[in-house]
Amino acid sequence: MAISAVARETVFSLRRQIAKIEGTLPERLQAPAGAPLDADANADLTIVRRGLAAALPDAFLPIGVERLDAALGGGLPKAALSEIHGLETRDAGAVAGFALSLTSLILKQAQGLPVLWIGTTEIFREAGFPYARGLQASFGIEPGQLLFSEAPKLVDALWVAEEAARMTALAAVILEIRGNPQRLDLTATRRLHARAQAAGRPVFLLRQAAAPEPTAAPVRLILASAPATPRDTIAGPLAGSIGRPAFTITIGKSRTALPGQFTLEWNPDERAFDERRGEEKRERAKNPVAVVSLSGGRKDPAAASRAVVAFPAVVGSYATGGQPPPGQRAAHFGPRRAG
Repeated sequence: MAISAVARETVFSLRRQIAKIEGTLPERLQAPAGAPLDADANADLTIVRRGLAAALPDAFLPIGVERLDAALGGGLPKAALSEIHGLETRDAGAVAGFALSLTSLILKQAQGLPVLWIGTTEIFREAGFPYARGLQASFGIEPGQLLFSEAPKLVDALWVAEEAARMTALAAVILEIRGNPQRLDLTATRRLHARAQAAGRPVFLLRQAAAPEPTAAPVRLILASAPATPRDTIAGPLAGSIGRPAFTITIGKSRTALPGQFTLEWNPDERAFDERRGEEKRERAKNPVAVVSLSGGRKDPAAASRAVVAFPAVVGSYATGGQPPPGQRAAHFGPRRAG
């Protein structure tokens, strides 16, 4: 089947646009010299180099695991938008922990610069804030280096992220979003990616309880927690102990288009990742309790839960709508003590 010159030029134009959106570098997006215009349409005459193979070596943030860095084409791009997904709400801790680990690696190269973590009120209410004392002990991050911006709405969080992504005074920008909101579309992620490229700083998009969807980010990693192995001692593994935090990482999208799944452990002493292999690798324990994702089937978060008590309600008591006995009052009605 022959293809005309106009049709061929249309195909090349579309491939250029796709390459820009996906963050790929086309090595050659034109027909080879001397190639007949009526060549077979099934013969791909376009050579596209996946990834940033022509970029400088310093353009990547190596994770430190040889197999994973090779699958990602050198590591995570520094000047780009990268997605880190948690498929369920309970994976929010693993997603945040992995993001903090990456932040620790970044701050080794950009010492003294702060990191801005942006989120909406509902995301911080659902997942909470990182523990300040644990930042230094586990990641080497001073509490003053991690700044938080809590926005009332998603549109405000996106605006803050776009403005922060262009600032070279920040080592990195972290934007945490819950679910799959319509405002976080291809256009919004393309703007974030462009700002990150212009500033030469990474922007990490944390997706809590979200399904993969088309974005401008060249890399998407799907995170889940992995069972910890026992602590290693001189006498061997300490039975019943909890070792280093571990993550199961699945490459959902990359510049090299190489799939793969890896189990990494974070070493808080050396501030580096180690890959778990062989007999140490365990399958993620299945939780027998049903888990319902907050983002599944509805746009708004669940309403705040009511008071929960650990003893049966007494007829005529405050729990059933009556008045509390004399001399007693609900604990949450009193002022919160400071000591």
